[in-house]
Amino acid sequence: MSTLAERAEHAEPGHPGHKNPVEVADGYRAGRTLPFGVELVRQLKRRRTMVMGGILFALPLVLLIAFQVGGTPGEGNNRVNLMDTATASGANFAAVNLFAAAGFLLVIPVALFCGDTVASEASWSSLRYLLAAPVPRARLLWSKLAVGLTLSLAALVLLPVVALVVGTAAYGWGPLELPTGGELAAGAAAQALVITVAYIFVSQLVTAAMAFWLSTRTDAPLGAVGGAVGLTIVGSVLDEVTALGDWRHFLPAHWQYAWMDVVRPQPEYTDMIQGVSISITYALVLFALAFRGFGRKDVVS
Repeated sequence: MSTLAERAEHAEPGHPGHKNPVEVADGYRAGRTLPFGVELVRQLKRRRTMVMGGILFALPLVLLIAFQVGGTPGEGNNRVNLMDTATASGANFAAVNLFAAAGFLLVIPVALFCGDTVASEASWSSLRYLLAAPVPRARLLWSKLAVGLTLSLAALVLLPVVALVVGTAAYGWGPLELPTGGELAAGAAAQALVITVAYIFVSQLVTAAMAFWLSTRTDAPLGAVGGAVGLTIVGSVLDEVTALGDWRHFLPAHWQYAWMDVVRPQPEYTDMIQGVSISITYALVLFALAFRGFGRKDVVS
Protein backbone atom coordinates (compact mmCIF):
# COMPACT_ATOMS: atom_id res chain seq x y z
CA MET A 1 0.00 0.00 0.00
CA SER A 2 1.54 3.26 -1.12
CA THR A 3 1.29 6.02 1.45
CA LEU A 4 1.34 9.79 1.12
CA ALA A 5 4.57 9.77 3.13
CA GLU A 6 6.26 7.53 0.59
CA ARG A 7 5.04 9.59 -2.34
CA ALA A 8 6.20 12.77 -0.64
CA GLU A 9 9.58 11.24 0.13
CA HIS A 10 10.03 10.11 -3.46
CA ALA A 11 9.07 13.56 -4.68
CA GLU A 12 12.02 15.25 -3.04
CA PRO A 13 14.70 16.23 -5.58
CA GLY A 14 17.71 13.98 -5.46
CA HIS A 15 15.77 10.98 -4.15
CA PRO A 16 16.44 7.82 -6.25
CA GLY A 17 12.71 7.40 -6.79
CA HIS A 18 12.10 11.05 -7.73
CA LYS A 19 9.59 11.43 -10.52
CA ASN A 20 7.81 14.58 -11.58
CA PRO A 21 5.42 15.76 -10.58
CA VAL A 22 4.06 14.83 -7.11
CA GLU A 23 2.99 17.87 -5.16
CA VAL A 24 4.12 18.20 -1.56
CA ALA A 25 2.71 20.66 0.94
CA ASP A 26 4.79 23.77 1.46
CA GLY A 27 7.08 23.45 4.48
CA TYR A 28 6.87 19.64 4.60
CA ARG A 29 10.16 18.00 5.60
CA ALA A 30 10.24 14.23 6.00
CA GLY A 31 13.08 14.49 8.52
CA ARG A 32 10.99 16.67 10.83
CA THR A 33 8.10 14.25 11.19
CA LEU A 34 7.58 12.28 14.43
CA PRO A 35 10.28 14.17 16.43
CA PHE A 36 12.34 12.17 18.89
CA GLY A 37 11.37 14.38 21.83
CA VAL A 38 7.65 14.09 21.14
CA GLU A 39 7.83 10.31 20.83
CA LEU A 40 9.99 10.03 23.96
CA VAL A 41 7.55 12.05 26.08
CA ARG A 42 4.67 10.02 24.68
CA GLN A 43 6.32 6.72 25.67
CA LEU A 44 7.35 8.01 29.10
CA LYS A 45 3.72 8.76 29.92
CA ARG A 46 2.61 5.20 29.19
CA ARG A 47 1.68 3.03 32.15
CA ARG A 48 4.02 0.18 31.21
CA THR A 49 6.99 2.57 31.33
CA MET A 50 6.07 3.76 34.80
CA VAL A 51 5.47 0.21 36.06
CA MET A 52 8.80 -1.04 34.74
CA GLY A 53 10.60 1.94 36.23
CA GLY A 54 8.93 1.25 39.57
CA ILE A 55 10.03 -2.40 39.51
CA LEU A 56 13.65 -1.50 38.80
CA PHE A 57 13.55 1.20 41.46
CA ALA A 58 12.15 -1.26 44.01
CA LEU A 59 14.61 -4.12 43.40
CA PRO A 60 17.49 -2.63 45.45
CA LEU A 61 15.07 -1.99 48.32
CA VAL A 62 13.84 -5.59 48.14
CA LEU A 63 17.40 -6.92 48.25
CA LEU A 64 18.25 -4.59 51.13
CA ILE A 65 15.29 -5.90 53.13
CA ALA A 66 16.25 -9.48 52.27
CA PHE A 67 19.78 -8.94 53.57
CA GLN A 68 18.48 -7.24 56.71
CA VAL A 69 16.08 -10.11 57.43
CA GLY A 70 18.26 -12.99 56.28
CA GLY A 71 21.53 -11.96 57.89
CA THR A 72 25.01 -11.76 56.37
CA PRO A 73 25.12 -12.86 52.69
CA GLY A 74 27.05 -16.06 52.09
CA GLU A 75 26.92 -17.13 55.71
CA GLY A 76 27.46 -20.89 55.81
CA ASN A 77 28.62 -21.14 52.18
CA ASN A 78 31.72 -23.13 51.33
CA ARG A 79 32.82 -20.77 48.59
CA VAL A 80 32.81 -17.03 48.20
CA ASN A 81 31.18 -15.22 45.26
CA LEU A 82 30.17 -11.68 44.42
CA MET A 83 26.82 -12.03 46.18
CA ASP A 84 28.62 -12.68 49.47
CA THR A 85 30.21 -9.20 49.38
CA ALA A 86 26.91 -7.34 48.93
CA THR A 87 26.99 -5.62 52.32
CA ALA A 88 30.65 -4.56 52.16
CA SER A 89 29.93 -1.15 50.59
CA GLY A 90 27.58 0.74 48.34
CA ALA A 91 29.68 -0.23 45.30
CA ASN A 92 29.43 -3.91 46.20
CA PHE A 93 25.68 -3.60 46.65
CA ALA A 94 25.33 -2.01 43.20
CA ALA A 95 27.48 -4.72 41.60
CA VAL A 96 25.37 -7.43 43.25
CA ASN A 97 22.16 -5.86 41.93
CA LEU A 98 23.56 -5.96 38.40
CA PHE A 99 24.67 -9.55 38.89
CA ALA A 100 21.21 -10.57 40.14
CA ALA A 101 19.28 -8.78 37.39
CA ALA A 102 21.47 -9.15 34.29
CA GLY A 103 20.44 -12.73 33.51
CA PHE A 104 16.68 -12.16 33.24
CA LEU A 105 15.16 -9.06 34.85
CA LEU A 106 17.04 -6.57 32.66
CA VAL A 107 15.97 -8.51 29.57
CA ILE A 108 12.33 -7.62 30.18
CA PRO A 109 12.51 -3.79 29.91
CA VAL A 110 14.69 -4.03 26.81
CA ALA A 111 12.24 -6.42 25.13
CA LEU A 112 9.29 -4.31 26.30
CA PHE A 113 10.57 -0.92 25.17
CA CYS A 114 11.78 -2.21 21.77
CA GLY A 115 9.02 -4.76 21.12
CA ASP A 116 6.09 -2.59 22.11
CA THR A 117 6.85 0.00 19.45
CA VAL A 118 5.46 -0.57 15.97
CA ALA A 119 3.23 -3.45 17.09
CA SER A 120 1.44 -1.24 19.62
CA GLU A 121 0.59 1.29 16.91
CA ALA A 122 -0.75 -1.54 14.76
CA SER A 123 -2.83 -2.93 17.64
CA TRP A 124 -4.37 0.54 18.17
CA SER A 125 -5.06 0.78 14.40
CA SER A 126 -3.08 4.01 14.33
CA LEU A 127 -0.09 2.84 12.29
CA ARG A 128 -1.62 3.53 8.90
CA TYR A 129 -2.69 7.00 10.03
CA LEU A 130 0.87 7.78 11.14
CA LEU A 131 2.15 6.77 7.71
CA ALA A 132 -0.52 8.88 6.05
CA ALA A 133 0.25 11.91 8.26
CA PRO A 134 2.64 11.66 6.32
CA VAL A 135 5.54 10.01 8.21
CA PRO A 136 7.94 8.05 5.97
CA ARG A 137 8.35 4.42 7.02
CA ALA A 138 12.10 4.64 7.59
CA ARG A 139 11.61 7.80 9.66
CA LEU A 140 8.96 6.10 11.79
CA LEU A 141 11.21 3.10 12.46
CA TRP A 142 14.24 5.24 13.31
CA SER A 143 12.22 7.34 15.74
CA LYS A 144 10.64 4.30 17.41
CA LEU A 145 13.97 2.49 17.62
CA ALA A 146 15.84 5.49 19.04
CA VAL A 147 13.23 5.96 21.76
CA GLY A 148 13.16 2.24 22.55
CA LEU A 149 16.94 2.05 22.93
CA THR A 150 16.99 5.26 24.98
CA LEU A 151 14.44 3.89 27.43
CA SER A 152 16.30 0.56 27.57
CA LEU A 153 19.55 2.33 28.44
CA ALA A 154 17.73 4.43 31.05
CA ALA A 155 16.41 1.24 32.64
CA LEU A 156 19.89 -0.28 32.76
CA VAL A 157 21.30 2.89 34.33
CA LEU A 158 18.44 3.33 36.81
CA LEU A 159 19.06 0.03 38.61
CA PRO A 160 22.75 0.50 39.56
CA VAL A 161 22.26 4.19 40.38
CA VAL A 162 19.43 3.46 42.80
CA ALA A 163 21.36 0.47 44.19
CA LEU A 164 24.44 2.64 44.71
CA VAL A 165 22.44 5.26 46.60
CA VAL A 166 20.60 2.67 48.70
CA GLY A 167 23.76 0.65 49.34
CA THR A 168 25.79 3.70 50.33
CA ALA A 169 23.07 4.81 52.74
CA ALA A 170 22.90 1.35 54.30
CA TYR A 171 26.51 0.15 54.20
CA GLY A 172 28.54 3.30 53.63
CA TRP A 173 30.80 4.50 50.83
CA GLY A 174 33.95 2.50 50.32
CA PRO A 175 36.04 0.48 47.90
CA LEU A 176 34.66 -2.44 45.92
CA GLU A 177 35.74 -5.57 47.78
CA LEU A 178 36.46 -8.46 45.43
CA PRO A 179 35.31 -12.01 46.23
CA THR A 180 38.73 -13.34 45.20
CA GLY A 181 40.50 -11.00 47.60
CA GLY A 182 41.70 -7.45 47.27
CA GLU A 183 39.67 -4.39 46.47
CA LEU A 184 39.13 -1.64 43.91
CA ALA A 185 39.37 1.98 45.03
CA ALA A 186 36.25 4.11 44.76
CA GLY A 187 37.32 5.68 41.47
CA ALA A 188 38.23 2.35 39.89
CA ALA A 189 35.01 0.83 41.22
CA ALA A 190 32.92 3.59 39.60
CA GLN A 191 34.74 3.04 36.31
CA ALA A 192 34.11 -0.70 36.54
CA LEU A 193 30.40 -0.12 37.12
CA VAL A 194 30.17 2.21 34.10
CA ILE A 195 31.93 -0.37 31.89
CA THR A 196 29.62 -3.06 33.25
CA VAL A 197 26.46 -1.11 32.42
CA ALA A 198 27.78 -0.29 28.94
CA TYR A 199 28.62 -3.94 28.28
CA ILE A 200 25.24 -5.18 29.51
CA PHE A 201 23.53 -2.65 27.24
CA VAL A 202 25.50 -3.82 24.20
CA SER A 203 24.88 -7.47 25.05
CA GLN A 204 21.14 -6.72 25.29
CA LEU A 205 21.10 -5.26 21.77
CA VAL A 206 20.34 -8.76 20.48
CA THR A 207 17.15 -8.89 22.56
CA ALA A 208 16.31 -5.34 21.49
CA ALA A 209 16.80 -6.15 17.82
CA MET A 210 14.81 -9.37 18.06
CA ALA A 211 11.93 -7.56 19.78
CA PHE A 212 12.03 -4.71 17.27
CA TRP A 213 12.04 -7.08 14.29
CA LEU A 214 9.11 -9.05 15.72
CA SER A 215 7.31 -5.76 16.36
CA THR A 216 7.39 -5.00 12.64
CA ARG A 217 6.08 -8.47 11.82
CA THR A 218 3.07 -8.70 14.13
CA ASP A 219 0.17 -6.59 15.33
CA ALA A 220 0.37 -8.10 18.82
CA PRO A 221 2.80 -6.26 21.16
CA LEU A 222 2.73 -9.14 23.64
CA GLY A 223 3.82 -11.51 20.90
CA ALA A 224 6.83 -9.34 20.02
CA VAL A 225 7.87 -8.84 23.64
CA GLY A 226 7.21 -12.43 24.66
CA GLY A 227 8.92 -13.81 21.58
CA ALA A 228 12.10 -11.82 22.26
CA VAL A 229 12.17 -12.83 25.93
CA GLY A 230 11.48 -16.46 25.02
CA LEU A 231 14.25 -16.62 22.44
CA THR A 232 16.66 -15.02 24.90
CA ILE A 233 15.78 -17.69 27.45
CA VAL A 234 16.26 -20.40 24.83
CA GLY A 235 19.72 -19.03 24.11
CA SER A 236 20.59 -19.19 27.81
CA VAL A 237 19.34 -22.77 28.03
CA LEU A 238 21.36 -23.82 24.97
CA ASP A 239 24.45 -22.26 26.51
CA GLU A 240 24.09 -24.72 29.39
CA VAL A 241 24.26 -27.67 26.98
CA THR A 242 27.95 -28.49 27.22
CA ALA A 243 27.59 -31.09 24.46
CA LEU A 244 27.44 -28.19 21.98
CA GLY A 245 31.10 -27.50 22.72
CA ASP A 246 32.54 -24.49 20.90
CA TRP A 247 29.23 -23.85 19.13
CA ARG A 248 28.12 -22.12 22.33
CA HIS A 249 30.61 -19.35 21.58
CA PHE A 250 28.26 -18.18 18.83
CA LEU A 251 25.45 -17.66 21.35
CA PRO A 252 25.16 -14.13 22.80
CA ALA A 253 24.10 -15.68 26.11
CA HIS A 254 27.50 -17.35 26.42
CA TRP A 255 29.11 -13.94 26.99
CA GLN A 256 26.45 -12.24 29.13
CA TYR A 257 28.58 -12.41 32.30
CA ALA A 258 31.88 -11.53 30.64
CA TRP A 259 31.69 -8.20 32.49
CA MET A 260 32.71 -10.09 35.63
CA ASP A 261 36.28 -9.94 34.26
CA VAL A 262 36.24 -6.21 35.02
CA VAL A 263 35.54 -6.80 38.71
CA ARG A 264 39.00 -8.12 39.49
CA PRO A 265 42.40 -6.65 40.43
CA GLN A 266 43.66 -6.94 36.85
CA PRO A 267 40.71 -6.44 34.45
CA GLU A 268 40.49 -8.67 31.38
CA TYR A 269 38.68 -7.54 28.25
CA THR A 270 39.20 -10.45 25.84
CA ASP A 271 35.85 -12.14 26.51
CA MET A 272 34.06 -8.80 26.59
CA ILE A 273 35.39 -7.86 23.16
CA GLN A 274 34.23 -11.18 21.75
CA GLY A 275 30.83 -10.76 23.40
CA VAL A 276 30.46 -7.26 21.96
CA SER A 277 31.32 -8.44 18.44
CA ILE A 278 28.80 -11.30 18.62
CA SER A 279 26.02 -9.08 19.99
CA ILE A 280 26.54 -6.27 17.49
CA THR A 281 26.65 -8.70 14.56
CA TYR A 282 23.35 -10.34 15.49
CA ALA A 283 21.75 -6.97 16.26
CA LEU A 284 22.73 -5.37 12.94
CA VAL A 285 21.32 -8.32 10.98
CA LEU A 286 18.01 -8.21 12.87
CA PHE A 287 17.69 -4.43 12.60
CA ALA A 288 18.33 -4.67 8.86
CA LEU A 289 15.63 -7.34 8.53
CA ALA A 290 13.20 -5.10 10.41
CA PHE A 291 13.76 -2.12 8.12
CA ARG A 292 13.75 -4.22 4.96
CA GLY A 293 10.60 -6.15 5.89
CA PHE A 294 8.64 -3.12 7.10
CA GLY A 295 9.56 -1.16 3.99
CA ARG A 296 7.81 -3.79 1.86
CA LYS A 297 4.95 -4.56 4.21
CA ASP A 298 1.35 -3.83 3.25
CA VAL A 299 0.22 -1.81 6.26
CA VAL A 300 -3.50 -2.13 6.90
CA SER A 301 -3.62 -1.69 10.70
